[in-house]
Amino acid sequence: MKPIQVGLLGIGTVGSGTFNVLQRNQEEIQRRAGRGIEITMVADLDVARAQSIVGPNVKVVNDARAVIANPEIDIVIELIGGYGIAKALVMEAIAAGKHVVTANKALLAVHGTEIFAAASAKGVMVAFEAAVAGGIPIIKALREGLTANRIQWIAGIINGTTNFILSEMRDKGLDFDVVLKEAQRLGYAEADPTFDIEGVDAAHKATLMSAIAFGIPVQFDKAYVEGITKLGAVDIRYAEQLGYRIKLLGITKRTDKGVELRVHPSLVPAKRLIANVEGAMNAVVVHGDAVGTTLYYGKGAGSEPTASAVIADLVDITRLHTADPLHRVPHLAFQPDAMSDVAVLPMSEVVTSYYLRLRVADEAGVLAQVTGLLAGAGVSIDAVLQREADEVGGEGATSTDLIILTHETREGTMNDVIAQMQGLPSVLAPITRIRKEELN
Repeated sequence: MKPIQVGLLGIGTVGSGTFNVLQRNQEEIQRRAGRGIEITMVADLDVARAQSIVGPNVKVVNDARAVIANPEIDIVIELIGGYGIAKALVMEAIAAGKHVVTANKALLAVHGTEIFAAASAKGVMVAFEAAVAGGIPIIKALREGLTANRIQWIAGIINGTTNFILSEMRDKGLDFDVVLKEAQRLGYAEADPTFDIEGVDAAHKATLMSAIAFGIPVQFDKAYVEGITKLGAVDIRYAEQLGYRIKLLGITKRTDKGVELRVHPSLVPAKRLIANVEGAMNAVVVHGDAVGTTLYYGKGAGSEPTASAVIADLVDITRLHTADPLHRVPHLAFQPDAMSDVAVLPMSEVVTSYYLRLRVADEAGVLAQVTGLLAGAGVSIDAVLQREADEVGGEGATSTDLIILTHETREGTMNDVIAQMQGLPSVLAPITRIRKEELN
């Protein structure tokens, strides 16, 4: 059988990895897919560089639309990124009857509903395993492997840059700004790291996992997003003393009131496997009612790990290329006419527990004032850690740190009580609040 023809838009880090792995493992891949898979056309603005990667037998152009217009091309791989031209090209490829493989989590998190509807109407597939957690096959696990389960919650370390920074802060006792510069020097962080360090990249990925887990539309605009820029080495140290590690988690959870969808730093018990995921690695924990808790771990980025996921999508499409579109696996796991309109909860309605750090005057009665406000709001205390003043500010210091762990309470309630505590004359600096996730 004639090999299936693939057009590649963008041959940067992931694109070159995809081409190389496909070439290196072509015999193995063909045995699995049932026919050959060949990248026969590439679009890239730097034609000479692209041609040097793919060699003389692959046609290279500088116009992506020429790839889409080629009637020989069956599948288009979009690796350009972003929301702009990438969206136009994906929609044009679908309109031309091409299947699409993309690693573009930002595009799908924001415009996925429109893109998947267009693909369904045209009878083509949009595959996106590489959009979440790089080489970890988490999309396939959620969409197919766990299909018997009513999924209860997902929590993931799904951004390698922030996990590397937090690991370094913990290991070396350094503050965020220092470690960010080192991460940029080593190539773990971009020159403009905003999407990573502010939690946006993780929120794109959490949005996609949430839609697949609960059968709801992709709704990135409803996600709560908080990054790691305000974390200090002192909080990582205190968390450690209390038996916790701080990780940036993407969390989505089914509750009686709706679906939680949030990204923020979290205290995780050090005994949990996910708390021990270090460096730039990714991990996702999924809890289903039948299977219990499952963990998926691996490289969340990089040339060949991400290429592994792109090629898995190519193989899936090749196998299902001639199948009745109605009998293919739905894009978001649930049949399009069976999607749910369950609301995504505002952050103020989320129930979780908290770590609070207060810089307070070193004087009698302060602890009673603070705990009195918490008790008055109905917030139950799990643990209190009070540092000696000279431990915090040196000999003769007049202020100290008060660390409080709470039991579960509503975020809105915690917002109110923090505002009250902040108003106390004995509270000398902005209160640090980090959410705590037991993940049990």
